[in-house]
Amino acid sequence: MYSLYIHIPFCRQACHYCDFHFSTTLKHKGAMVEALCKELELRKREATTPLQTIYLGGGTPSVLTYAELSAIFTTIHQHYKVNEGAEITIEVNPDDFSHSSGQLSLTQLKELGINRLSIGVQSFYEEDLRLMNRAHSAVQAATFLEQAVPLFANTTIDLIYGIPHMSEAQWLTNIERALSFGIPHLSAYALTVEPRTALYQFIQKGKLPPTDDGQARQHFYLLKERMEQAGFVHYELSNFGKEGYFSQNNTAYWEQKPYMGIGPSAHSYNGQARMWNIAHNIKYIQQIAQGVLPQEREELSKKDLYNERIMTGLRIRKGISLERIRADFGQTYMNYLQKEALPYIEKGLLLKKENYLITTEAGLFLSDGIASDLFMV
Repeated sequence: MYSLYIHIPFCRQACHYCDFHFSTTLKHKGAMVEALCKELELRKREATTPLQTIYLGGGTPSVLTYAELSAIFTTIHQHYKVNEGAEITIEVNPDDFSHSSGQLSLTQLKELGINRLSIGVQSFYEEDLRLMNRAHSAVQAATFLEQAVPLFANTTIDLIYGIPHMSEAQWLTNIERALSFGIPHLSAYALTVEPRTALYQFIQKGKLPPTDDGQARQHFYLLKERMEQAGFVHYELSNFGKEGYFSQNNTAYWEQKPYMGIGPSAHSYNGQARMWNIAHNIKYIQQIAQGVLPQEREELSKKDLYNERIMTGLRIRKGISLERIRADFGQTYMNYLQKEALPYIEKGLLLKKENYLITTEAGLFLSDGIASDLFMV
């Protein structure tokens, strides 16, 4: 299995919480699309097997026109083999399909072969959307979902919890509103405060209260309970899906399968090394035009690979295979893992079951912190 990720580094406006690489200046959009296509051509020999997933993320890929998206997909099919039935996802924002935008339609996305939508909703409350500086309104989100879900059976939406002033009742209403559209998948993330974001500055200046870990934890468990009642499988810490609708793209990341990242700031992984492109639009465009890959590379040590296995393994439902740890890293690493995990097993935060190490119900929300304590240092 091989996955392709393409980073579209443009947004109509900056969300206050976002620290991803993007620009709100769209004047270089055409040149960027040319550079993306050129990088796809330059790196075509890296994909040693046919593509099973293609994912357009960002940024906001739906700011591109049909012609721009078509150029990208034409290049992919010219230089790469794509498996029949491959999962092809695009991240979209509801406002990009409003009458005032009018540059892209859902029908055009289907014509390009896209078969999965990831819709950035974040909240169905106007006050939350304003706080986060989202470009769409709650009405636009609802209208778009009513149009999109009948056309794309495989649709997921993003929600954010732990927002300042969000009550448990409001969070449950958000969940119910999402479920009312008949979606088969939902991703939900706790609001995090990253340096160099507007949200960080607002909190530092006292304009907003700090995020509350206790509130976020309560929101998380309310979400888990309600989604499982609705027949969704909690297959990864932040992801819930009906059977047959788990994200193949993200699952490949969590299972440490190889993937190629195209575009500024995009990361790649080949099983032994991690590569990443320069996070600067103009420099990226200029270097690609000269046939130079603006890329840095890090060879991963055995310890690095082990630590990544621990981090991703505790986030997924099936957990960490102790047998695979032993087979891939040796008995010393397996003994170390079991020794470091023992205090968490005794506290009821981890469980050893059928030679797998998994997080318990009580440990789920703490899984990232637990993983870091299990790292080989």
